[in-house]
Amino acid sequence: MPAQVLTDTRLFAAGADLTGASNKVELSSEVEVKERTVFGTGGWKLVQGGLRSSNLSAEGFWEAGDPGLVDDATWATIGGVVPWTVAPLQAAVGSLAYLTQALRTDYTLGGAVGDLAPWQAGASGTGVTARGQIAHPPGTARSSNGSGTALQLGPVPDGTRLYATLHVLSAAGTTPSLTVRIESAADAAFTTPTTRATFTAATGLGGQALATTGPPVTDTWWRIAWTVAGTGSPSFAFVAALGIQ
Repeated sequence: MPAQVLTDTRLFAAGADLTGASNKVELSSEVEVKERTVFGTGGWKLVQGGLRSSNLSAEGFWEAGDPGLVDDATWATIGGVVPWTVAPLQAAVGSLAYLTQALRTDYTLGGAVGDLAPWQAGASGTGVTARGQIAHPPGTARSSNGSGTALQLGPVPDGTRLYATLHVLSAAGTTPSLTVRIESAADAAFTTPTTRATFTAATGLGGQALATTGPPVTDTWWRIAWTVAGTGSPSFAFVAALGIQ
């Protein structure tokens, strides 16, 4: 992949699409350096990796007045842990994505007279940050049961997991309910799919994160599938991302 100019980066936090309200996002990961120097190294220091951590920061233009806008979404979850998904290039299925859970640690808003109202926010990762792909795009609403595009993410070896984020951006209907599950298979046709994990049924805006458990998975193909239920013509717009770490 050649050098990229960031023009269509997508940012999702809990049940908010912050793309149209942000103009900067940074995701950092680091490993603690632990010294293990002993005699016999010829005077050279020896180190090894310790605990890993991640941090996320974003900024842009302030908006309020709807649960999906940055001010409402941030105040609703400040001090809480929510799922985050960052897609550096776009949010089409198969696009590169980074997914994590992070504690909302700070939020700054306001500026000088005459300025476009700005905002800045920071979050500290808790748990794994994974590199993966978008499994469902934000712009396609679902009103019936279905399954997503097959992604060849590879197997889940011993010591790793498949991580997933789900951001429900809108919900319509009288009693809408959306249940999203993660499936794997040995082939792209999903001849014999296996359900590996299932998100809690969603009835409105919000976000969830989960990880597979159990033995290693040799299947190399992955997708999401969903069930839409309820009354009053239920419909949902949502984003999902998958990554193995």
